[in-house]
Amino acid sequence: MISVETYREIVSELLDELPEEFFRELTGGVIVSEAAPAPDYARGDDIRILGQYRFYAGVRQIILYKGSFDRAYPQATAEEARQILRGVLHHEFRHHLEFLGGIHNRSSLEAQDEREKQAYLLRHAEKADR
Repeated sequence: MISVETYREIVSELLDELPEEFFRELTGGVIVSEAAPAPDYARGDDIRILGQYRFYAGVRQIILYKGSFDRAYPQATAEEARQILRGVLHHEFRHHLEFLGGIHNRSSLEAQDEREKQAYLLRHAEKADR
């Protein structure tokens, strides 16, 4: 398991790779939490939130959950963590940029996430029916 210091260093390096425009109106910045939250629709201990884009009380923020990362990837090396976190950050920044652009259609990441949520729920419903 990588240390929280290494995790934060990797996140910082990955943020430096991103264009400055991505941070426009991201008033709450990018923070690292040691929590390991599950989505409210979880049907077991098989899913965790690795990152989250939040908009509340006028604050736009990205949260990365190291606790969830540790549960999902306990044996990850620093280089593996870098690749995974790059994907998580790109996902959350896409949410941010789509939100700023007012993109809420079938091809949006928000819609894609909803489809994945519904597929997850369907898989669990099918397991329960067996």
